Amino acid sequence: MLVIGLTGGIGSGKTLATDHFERLGITIVDADKAARVIVEPGKPALREIGQKFGPQVINPDGTLNRATLREMVFSDPAQRKSLEEITHPRIAEEIRQQLSASTSPYTILVSPLLFESGQYRYTQRTLLIDTHEALQRTRAAARDSVSEDQIAAIMAVQMSREERLRLADDVVLNDGDIGHLHEMLERLHKRYLELAHAQAS
Repeated sequence: MLVIGLTGGIGSGKTLATDHFERLGITIVDADKAARVIVEPGKPALREIGQKFGPQVINPDGTLNRATLREMVFSDPAQRKSLEEITHPRIAEEIRQQLSASTSPYTILVSPLLFESGQYRYTQRTLLIDTHEALQRTRAAARDSVSEDQIAAIMAVQMSREERLRLADDVVLNDGDIGHLHEMLERLHKRYLELAHAQAS
C-alpha cells in the first residue's frame, strides 16, 4: 500500500485538499480524528488525562474539555510532553489500524504534525499544502474563532514553513482559488496512481 503523508500549517487548506482526494476515491486517515477516537469516554487515555491534568479537563458529560486542555498544554512545554506521552502511542496504533484497513489504490495520512510527531514514518511520500504565514493566520482566525495569541501558540509548536518546504517531496501552494487547488491535486492524484501501480506490480 502506497501511503502519502499530507501536512501543512494551521489554515493552510489541508481539509480542502483531503476532501478533494476523498471525492477522487482515496481513503483518508486523519491523525487528528485518530487523536479524538482514543480520548472518547471510556477509553484508557481519557482516564489517564483526567488523572494527570485534573477534573477540569473532563466535561460533566464525561467527554474531554478540549479548550481547557489546549490552554494548559500550549502554554507549558512540560505539560504538552506529558499529554503526548499518554496520547502518541495510542494515536500511532489507531493510525496503523486504519491504514491497514484501507482498500483504495493509495491512502493519504493527513497530520498537521506529520514530521514533528514522526508519523511520516508510515508514509512513502509526503505532500505539503503550503501557504504564506499571513494568510494562515487570517484563515485560522476566520475558521476557528480563536485569538491571535492562540494561533501564534499553535504555530509555535508546528515546524516552520521553511523546514516543511525542505522536507516535503511534493508541494502545492494554496494561495489562489479552489479550482486552481483542485487542478494541482488532480495532477498529483494521477502521479500517485502511477506510483501505487508501480509499487504493486
